[in-house]
Amino acid sequence: MNTSAKLSRRNVGGIRSLLLCLCLLSLCLLGPLGTFAKAQNSVVLVGAGSSVPAPLYNRWTQEYGKRSSAIQMRYLPVGTSEGIKQISHSAGDFGAGESQLTEKERKEGNLIELPVVLIGIVPVYNLPGVHHELRLSGDVLAQIFLGDVKMWNAGQIAKLNPDVELPSLPIQVINRPAGKGSNYVFSEFLSKVSSKFRNQIGVTPSPKWPVGEPAERSSDMADKVKNTPGSIGYVEYQYAVKNNIAHAAVLNPAGKFVRASTESIAAACQAAEAPRWSNFSASLTNAPGADSFPITSFTWIYLRTPASDSARAVALEDLLDWVYTDGQQFAVQEGYSALPTPMLTAVRKKAKSLQ
Repeated sequence: MNTSAKLSRRNVGGIRSLLLCLCLLSLCLLGPLGTFAKAQNSVVLVGAGSSVPAPLYNRWTQEYGKRSSAIQMRYLPVGTSEGIKQISHSAGDFGAGESQLTEKERKEGNLIELPVVLIGIVPVYNLPGVHHELRLSGDVLAQIFLGDVKMWNAGQIAKLNPDVELPSLPIQVINRPAGKGSNYVFSEFLSKVSSKFRNQIGVTPSPKWPVGEPAERSSDMADKVKNTPGSIGYVEYQYAVKNNIAHAAVLNPAGKFVRASTESIAAACQAAEAPRWSNFSASLTNAPGADSFPITSFTWIYLRTPASDSARAVALEDLLDWVYTDGQQFAVQEGYSALPTPMLTAVRKKAKSLQ
């Protein structure tokens, strides 16, 4: 890429960030009805971040808004990295995503992450004529996304699926572009089980994928896999369920192939967090336990500490209290796994201590 093209891309990125900042600002000032009069009588809390929990935040926007017109919420699905960037720059009231904050982000942005629900990233695929559930290991997934395994009937896949008649069909890899939380979780898991993947790609929300075509949002990933024969991708569990997309059982550290479910996702959290339930930024990928789904993660809310505006701080405290009580039932209804009760108690206590 030449210098002018690089500068052009940087300019586009800068413009996008500026437009997002303006959008966040307008939502904060104008409120849900777009009028200054409405803003005088209510606080509109605005968050931005990952599309992984976007359906949940959309549901929370509706349900939380029914409580009182005095406090409302809006959420913009712009990607985990962009959400962290915006909250670090004091744009909006919170960020959301699946990337663990770095020490630099915590220190320079005065940020903290709190888990809100559990998520599972599932390998989804489209294989016409194959009605058996596939089994895949982390090592084989790494080989597929590195471009080393190119056909569905390759020996590495066939060995894991001896009872499945695999087609002689090229694998169409679909991945996510830079800045995505699902990239972080998926690459973290693959880095734990494959030294080649760890050395070549590493743990990052912005992998330099050697093969595949990108899908911008989680919903785009679901659509592309569903409509592309021979494809494989990865998406949050509830997107796969709601779109009726086949997803593979994945080999966990106990040697079992585990299919994602609210129970197996919760089992991974139990194995990693019990009995202390206080490591709110813990990695849940490749957790021990026979029933643990190995590509499990928290989705976090990123907060500035302390909040700069007292009125908005009070409103945010109210929102967080609701998220960790009534809000959890809507997470389950939307297909996510609620935080275990001991962790909810610990997180609520931590959230209150921030105010």
